[in-house]
Amino acid sequence: MKAHDGMYIDGEWRPAAGADTIAVVNPADGQVIGHVPAGTAEDVDDAVRAARGAFPAWAATPPAERAARIGALRDVLVARRDEIAGTVTAELGSPLKFSQAVHVGAPVAVAGSYAELAASYAFEEKVGNSTVYLEPVGVVGAITPWNYPLHQIVAKVAPALAAGCTVVLKPAEDTPLTAQLFAEAVHEAGLPAGVFNLVTGLGPVAGQALAGHEGVDLVSFTGSTAVGRRIGATAGAAVKRVALELGGKSANVILPSADLAKAVNVGVANVMSNSGQTCSAWTRMLVHTSQYDEAVSLAADAAAKYGERIGPVVNAKQQQRVRGYIEKGVAEGARLVAGGPEALQEQGYFVSPTVFADVTPEMTIAQEEIFGPVLSVIRYEDEADALRIANGTVYGLAGAVWAGEEAEAVAFARRLDTGQVDINGGRFNPLAPFGGYKQSGVGRELGSHGLSEYLQTKSLQF
Repeated sequence: MKAHDGMYIDGEWRPAAGADTIAVVNPADGQVIGHVPAGTAEDVDDAVRAARGAFPAWAATPPAERAARIGALRDVLVARRDEIAGTVTAELGSPLKFSQAVHVGAPVAVAGSYAELAASYAFEEKVGNSTVYLEPVGVVGAITPWNYPLHQIVAKVAPALAAGCTVVLKPAEDTPLTAQLFAEAVHEAGLPAGVFNLVTGLGPVAGQALAGHEGVDLVSFTGSTAVGRRIGATAGAAVKRVALELGGKSANVILPSADLAKAVNVGVANVMSNSGQTCSAWTRMLVHTSQYDEAVSLAADAAAKYGERIGPVVNAKQQQRVRGYIEKGVAEGARLVAGGPEALQEQGYFVSPTVFADVTPEMTIAQEEIFGPVLSVIRYEDEADALRIANGTVYGLAGAVWAGEEAEAVAFARRLDTGQVDINGGRFNPLAPFGGYKQSGVGRELGSHGLSEYLQTKSLQF
């Protein structure tokens, strides 16, 4: 697609307030593929003003009509699936098949789920002698990351629209072209002017201006825990609501009764997909000591198959970050059994699919989020030891448990300090709440729980 040189505000593309631009780079070859405006506080102010102006009418729009608009937006996304997937591939580096199936397929499913929820959700209920109304919180400032550029947008914008909120979106500067395509889809779907607004720009400028704007009622942010803390502090000063989906260091716990080969192969695939740039990736594989050597061998073999199929990481900085963690793992005594810090190829920002063995729970690579195709295989002695290791980080976003019997896996999963757990390879469910414990965030996305984040409660007594 050809990049827009303005912002989408109040139903039209407008010139940016400033002249600065951001180069969009294809991480597969390092070539610039376009430029977008670097938004300023003035652009954010214009967008928030448009969202505030559109809020009363949109909040008063019957839920069935809001549902129809979201359904129309979903249909546009489906019709433009190939164009969107190609754009994601160009600016993120994701292999095209993965872009089509996941980067477009998942948000299409989420948009469809909110079209249905908006029409069926109980926005009021009787409680004794009271009527309780669930009302839209107001103007939402949505700040989204680059790793799943369309999915993260839809996971915020669709429930906000379903609730009756209006939105100002500030997407990640690495993947703004996908956000511009989403704005085109919003326009094509016929949403009223000002209900959705887009400001591209840098986080410390446009993102900070949006998070701190007095006209924004709720900030929904997905990204690093460090930035989430700053946004939470900014919003807290104004007693403003936040929804934060932050970092993860998820454990893949393989109990001795599990199908070891399946658990390891699915676990490696989970870490390598999207080049490891997934906050919920199972980057710590916990294996009983009696099966450890076999699991390490299986993991190394599985990772080797991704050498020809894996895409790049998003930019040169991320490449250096991931390679730095690999070097740190070697320096702290972990044993490389696949991959390593060497560049996978000269051109682009590629990182070798990497597996570490002999990783101890206190090592840096077992505690910090790497956000790249790096797996740590950790041994445990018994279930108590496995639980201690799994719960032994500041994060609690996702995880997996494998066992011969489902009940055994569920019993272990219920003791994990984490927001979502896949049992024996459970499939993605767009209706299930997603979000974390501890420093992995505040609030939930997806399904009815995601919709409730954008609602506030009023009760009338009779």
